[in-house]
Amino acid sequence: MAQEMKMKEITYAQAVCEALDEEMARDESVCLLGEDVGIIGGNFKTSVGLRDKYGDWRVKDTPISEAGFVGMGVGMALTGMRPVVELMFCDFMGVCMDQIFNQAAKIRYMSGGQATVPLTIRMPLGAGRSSAAQHSQSLQAWVAHVPGLKVALPSSAAEVKGLLKTAIRDNNPVIFFEHKMQYNKTFSIPEGEYTIPFGQANIVHAGDQLTIVATSDLVLKAKDAAIELAKEGIFVEVVDIRTLVPLDRQTIIASVKKTGKLLILDEGCLNYGIHGELGMSIMEDIFYDLDMPIMRLGTGHAPIPFSPALEFPILVDAKKIYAKAKEMTK
Repeated sequence: MAQEMKMKEITYAQAVCEALDEEMARDESVCLLGEDVGIIGGNFKTSVGLRDKYGDWRVKDTPISEAGFVGMGVGMALTGMRPVVELMFCDFMGVCMDQIFNQAAKIRYMSGGQATVPLTIRMPLGAGRSSAAQHSQSLQAWVAHVPGLKVALPSSAAEVKGLLKTAIRDNNPVIFFEHKMQYNKTFSIPEGEYTIPFGQANIVHAGDQLTIVATSDLVLKAKDAAIELAKEGIFVEVVDIRTLVPLDRQTIIASVKKTGKLLILDEGCLNYGIHGELGMSIMEDIFYDLDMPIMRLGTGHAPIPFSPALEFPILVDAKKIYAKAKEMTK
């Protein structure tokens, strides 16, 4: 009989820190750099204690210059290091677009594979904190569009630890999105070291009446909605895709072939977003299995307001997922 896995309680932020700590202990080429990652332990407390343990050569506080320190990360990766670069918010990607899109993403291809860029760029995404338009966006569609980048969106503490360790060990640049609303929440995660492979989706709630494919913390909201729906005899399947690039198409296809219905959730704007691409990427495989059109939920096409009274109505929550799923399973 297989031994039961031991679990422990830990916050999402602590899981990030634990992954960084384990990888830095395992491999001396792993280092961390970004604004406030050292002395204060990160803006969201995801690197507490690491500077004291590994020194300021491996945990480096940087100036407020994303173009500078992301570019430095690319250079470090090219010369034998495995840097983890932290952007304080994903909204700041615009400051270092060239370093991400034209340098990190292209060098392995342009060198004919002679050079690799084992670089992980971590950044929080998402709204819900009244952080307003410039600190609340979900910009995963930007990077998923660029060949040469891998893109991960962990949903929970267990996922963020396992996927971050995989990202750091990857020889390709990985854009790693952490949802800021999860950092202080407590989850159960496996004790000890483990990794989660990229391109392998996870079914977090089984069902046969509707498939819900979700990213980041919408996985957790979808699961909450699924639990409530099950009380009414409505059984939906919730698929956490984990990574946009690579994408586990087969798990999604198999689920939709079983349920005949698909609802796609992503916190990014609906316009030209992940939702539409996910649906179209599998359409030719599921078209004749669908009982109704693919549906989607995402953020309204507007800058995120500062006022909670304006912010929350344009965001997806468990109630909206519940209502849409119930409508689709009538």
